Amino acid sequence: MSAVTESPVDPRPSSVPLTVQLVAWVVALGACVLGMLDLVAEWAPGLATVQLLVLDLAPIIYMLPRGRPVPPVVDELTAHPLDWFSCLLVGALSFGICWGIGQQIGNAPPAYHDEFSYLFQAQTFLSGRLSFPSHPVHPELFDQMHVLNEGRMACRYFPGTGLWLAPFVAIGNPFLASWVASALATMAIFWTGREIGGRLTGIVAGLAMALSPGIALFGNTLLAHQPTLMSSAFFLLGVSRWGRTRAPRDALLAGTGLSFAMLCRPMTAAAIGLPFGIDVFCWLLWPRRPLMPPATGSAKSRLQYWGTWLGFGLPLVAGWVLMLTYNQAITGDWRKSPYGLYTEIYTPRHVYGFNNVKRGEQHLGPKVVQAYDQWAENLTPSLAAQNVLTRWVSSWLWTFDGIPLFISALILFARLPYLNRRWFLVVAAIVSVHLLHLPYWYVGIMGWHYVFESSQLWCLVLAGATGLLFTDWKRRGLRGMRTWWCVLLATSLAGIYLSPDRLWKGRLQRGVNSLQYPRQKHAELRQWLERQIDHRPALVLLDQEEMAASHLDLVVNTPGLTADLLIGRYRPGVTDPQQIHRDFPDRQVYVANPEQRTIHRIQ
Repeated sequence: MSAVTESPVDPRPSSVPLTVQLVAWVVALGACVLGMLDLVAEWAPGLATVQLLVLDLAPIIYMLPRGRPVPPVVDELTAHPLDWFSCLLVGALSFGICWGIGQQIGNAPPAYHDEFSYLFQAQTFLSGRLSFPSHPVHPELFDQMHVLNEGRMACRYFPGTGLWLAPFVAIGNPFLASWVASALATMAIFWTGREIGGRLTGIVAGLAMALSPGIALFGNTLLAHQPTLMSSAFFLLGVSRWGRTRAPRDALLAGTGLSFAMLCRPMTAAAIGLPFGIDVFCWLLWPRRPLMPPATGSAKSRLQYWGTWLGFGLPLVAGWVLMLTYNQAITGDWRKSPYGLYTEIYTPRHVYGFNNVKRGEQHLGPKVVQAYDQWAENLTPSLAAQNVLTRWVSSWLWTFDGIPLFISALILFARLPYLNRRWFLVVAAIVSVHLLHLPYWYVGIMGWHYVFESSQLWCLVLAGATGLLFTDWKRRGLRGMRTWWCVLLATSLAGIYLSPDRLWKGRLQRGVNSLQYPRQKHAELRQWLERQIDHRPALVLLDQEEMAASHLDLVVNTPGLTADLLIGRYRPGVTDPQQIHRDFPDRQVYVANPEQRTIHRIQ
């Protein structure tokens, strides 16, 4: 971070009227009652009860004798050694928590189908290729979830995640990629909070991200979320700095971050970038009449103007060129993504938009993955509204906790007209992420994974509201209220990390259990196969009809189909084991039923 001293963080610090604080407090009390009645998933009634008691203390503390009012100190933006220490601290804390969860889960395979597909992608890239040819005689044996197998075998997803995973796969620890991405994202959000709200805001935002149960849990998956979180966090840092400096280097940082996020999860990148992009675009089109007044200290020079165009534009153009080239290499059509092609062939009911099931049923083909495809629900307006509510509440509960984020949202949203415009863009990005995922039928893993990247924005909201409240209470001489707020946050952390007897089970541990189960099932079944196969090289045909409903699919292979032990898909009534035995003379063929733990060798 370069030292910049030309302007304060926020030239218009705002107090929080007592009516706003009172409304937030009353609504939070009502929310606690819902939690106590066990009406909110993942919110234990015991925790809600404790939070209600803590909230009840607020008016008592507020009525205590006041100290001498102290005027707020506006932070300058010169990087202080304390800032660097705080940045490293929150990054190390984030990495340590992710690592600790990884040690608790143990050395087990990934949990979700998508993770195996991303791993397949990273291994393909490490081989120096974008795809591998399908098997020339029996390609259908090696149909793998979320892997295209139409003449070429390739991950259905966009290339950014595989690129990020590849070096960590090469050193033998792919989960390290997610731990590092979580730490880097946390450090970037610290600086973003520091930039738009001051030192306290940065520290709170960084700590909230580092301690977030949802971020730590997804930090132990090989999904696209962590590299998207990391790259979008650097976008937020760059575009927030650009909002004050108009510097080309900040535009370049933002453009590069958004471009890589697009290569991981395009819709999420578009959703986060949309409000900021409108603001930037309006300034570029009308530099003398921006959409909103520019931050104090900005200057419109020719270098800034054209540097902004290039800083944002070049990385995004490069990202699109890479994306379209990848499409051409995998699908043969630069306009058709592997993701879209996979959906058309294998899961047409999973199509984006309303009435997905009805529309998808008009395009059913011979290669549809029946059990997985039929899992889809038909999206109606009522289901979409229900999904939005679930995702919104779940994003609060898994980002940090419902009550402090609920209060913070009310406080910050009420004061948006009086704050630096960058806070408005943060809030608009949250809304944008939810709106762009509204036309999808599935609510998401843990109720929120489609809006997972909004977690960093919610951490900023929590930090911004904390800064506003602390400033207001400091002015009023209410030191006890700051202690009360810290106790409320500590109660939330207790609900995340602790499991008091007969009160609640820590939310983090429940999340760990949800990851442990499928990972251990994969490990146990793989170990069983390893013990049973006594002739190598081998091809094991798995009969998984009984496992279809559990969404555990064990047909997973490394790219190139050259491993000592290959796993194939056995379809009763379709697959002829004797014919497979004749067509694979260099391998011993087995047929196995993993659910019944039966296996026999074809001779």
